[in-house]
Amino acid sequence: MRSVLYAAWGAAFVLGLVGVWQRLTVGHEYAAYGSYVVWGLWVASYIYFIGLSAGAFLLSAAVYVFGVQKLERIGKLALFTALTALVMALLSIWFDLGHMTRAYRVLTSPNFSSMMAWMIWLYSAYFLVLLAETFFAIRDRAGDRRILRILATAGVPLAIAFHGGVGALFATLSARGYWHQSLYPVLFLTGALTSGAALLTGVVAFFWPRPNEAGHRETVRFLGRTVLTLLLLDVVLEWAEFSIPLWYGVGPERTLLLEVLTGEYWWVFWVVHLGLGTVLPLALLTLRAKSVRAVGLAGALVAVTFMAVRLNIVVPGQVEPQLKGLEQAFMDTRLTFHYTPTLHEWLVVLFIVAVGLAIYWLGFRLLPLTSGKEGATNG
Repeated sequence: MRSVLYAAWGAAFVLGLVGVWQRLTVGHEYAAYGSYVVWGLWVASYIYFIGLSAGAFLLSAAVYVFGVQKLERIGKLALFTALTALVMALLSIWFDLGHMTRAYRVLTSPNFSSMMAWMIWLYSAYFLVLLAETFFAIRDRAGDRRILRILATAGVPLAIAFHGGVGALFATLSARGYWHQSLYPVLFLTGALTSGAALLTGVVAFFWPRPNEAGHRETVRFLGRTVLTLLLLDVVLEWAEFSIPLWYGVGPERTLLLEVLTGEYWWVFWVVHLGLGTVLPLALLTLRAKSVRAVGLAGALVAVTFMAVRLNIVVPGQVEPQLKGLEQAFMDTRLTFHYTPTLHEWLVVLFIVAVGLAIYWLGFRLLPLTSGKEGATNG
């Protein structure tokens, strides 16, 4: 089984390298977006991975700031997960840039009236705090606990600010009615917590050593209850997001919400997100709450399918012309309001996933992510 997984990873990495080579040699030529739809799969991947990072980090704060003993054993793993997901997110948005070599200029000559500039600076501060916190957590010496508490306390507002800032970046685009709503920063934060906690639940359930240990089972069950609560909260907020504009059938976002629900890619919402990512996990977390494998599967399903949520944020907001008839005024392959990710775009994402999995595997092999002080869950 292990050799099959290694072979699958190798194939993913090689195929991903093809996509990266194409991106570096021909730029955006093989991507499906254009002059009207300017954000696509890579931006969706970016907010997906950054959400996983923020969610995992905030869960680690439950250990190092609030002293939740039932999560004590996964503190290091949560930090390393946040760091890995952050690297994947930054890679995703880096490949999306028109001039990849100019990324540093946001730091050297920023425009602080831009929400994006603030986000980059917050990312930089968050990365440094996260790197330092991971170092002290893994070193685990006398006195490091106090440093961890200070760093984690500083990191909590950073994580909330930068991921809420991602939501605010979309919400402040007043010309896009689909995005221009005050609920977006909150939706991004709850989504981050839900997907990050779900990812850790799946990892702990299936890859933690000594899976039959009583403490391990209790940790997974506690994580399962956490994911269940966050998932229900996310469902309530999503219901508000959809039901209010659709209730009276007015507003610029109504058409786009109907496109999400009944359009060409209706199955992304109903099958991937609602079916596999919401209904099935809720059933597993309520009916099989004592089963480690069932809870782990529920977490994995929520974490993986949350990509559909991010796609349904990024793409629909761009597929409606800002001026009536604009789609017929000029005809060109880059002047279209239809978007479907190309194989090239998926190959680049495959490369990013392969890199993230490699970092994670090395972390499990070389770092004491599953060892050290454990809390009351150990009985």
